[in-house]
Amino acid sequence: MTEWPDLAALELLVGIDDHGGLGAAARMVGIAQPNATRSVRRLEKQLGAVLVKRGRSGSVLTPEGTVVVHWAREVLADAHRLLDAAAALSAEDHPELVVASSMTVAEHLIPPWLGAFRAVHDDVQIQLQVHNSMQVCDIAAAGGCDVGFVEGPSVPTGLHSVEVARDELVVVVAPGHPWARRRRPLTVAELAATPLVVREEGSGTRRTLDLALQEYQRPPPLLELGSGAAVRTSALGGVGPAVLSTFAVADHVASGQLKVVGVEGLDLSRVLRAVWRPPRVLQGPAGELLRMIVRSRRTGAARGSTDAP
Repeated sequence: MTEWPDLAALELLVGIDDHGGLGAAARMVGIAQPNATRSVRRLEKQLGAVLVKRGRSGSVLTPEGTVVVHWAREVLADAHRLLDAAAALSAEDHPELVVASSMTVAEHLIPPWLGAFRAVHDDVQIQLQVHNSMQVCDIAAAGGCDVGFVEGPSVPTGLHSVEVARDELVVVVAPGHPWARRRRPLTVAELAATPLVVREEGSGTRRTLDLALQEYQRPPPLLELGSGAAVRTSALGGVGPAVLSTFAVADHVASGQLKVVGVEGLDLSRVLRAVWRPPRVLQGPAGELLRMIVRSRRTGAARGSTDAP
């Protein structure tokens, strides 16, 4: 397995690009220049490319280094989002913004959302609670959070909501499963008659699947698990077919570790929503977070509709 690059070394490369020299980059990261030089050399050896050209006038990036810096910026941005989300999970003392989220949204969407919010509102202490969608709705209705994010097909009466993203569930199997070699899509009846690896009752993923297959007599689940990651691991291990969010399986499908099985005539698209108690207009940090999410989604759609909260 390839050794993961040192994030501090990536920060140094970005610093060289931003500040025009290794010395300035080392000061930005907070290490001595000789240590910075050794760190960059280790990264060059690891990646098998010369990234920095050293001369009398200082250090500059090579063309290869410029390419690596482009990707390093994305890796570092993702690392910062991870730290923001992790900090929100551990925040306990007087949080100013309490967010409850379903598993899928928490895994794949919350980190960039909180990262963008913290970049503007770094003084707001955030607490993130992770539950299934039904529990999030219960918590929001009881006033246990300022805003919740759910993935179910409907929202309980008494809660306001707004669309924040769209998603689709897909049937996936390991490459060795017989369905991976099918030339024709499954029928809905075939899928309904097959024991599946599924999420627990109350999750948005399970509710969407059950609603889509409600007209069919179905066998008990092959395996019922409490997170999308656990369902995905079971599918990867060949336990059986699974139904998961495209967010959860995109990388594994792209790498060939999982195969998507088409189902003719089955619509498993769904809306991901923010939910909250009255009043209708969400105020304070929660309102700021939600408006930022909606604006970002609209901007993305314009570059490629929801009602404002």
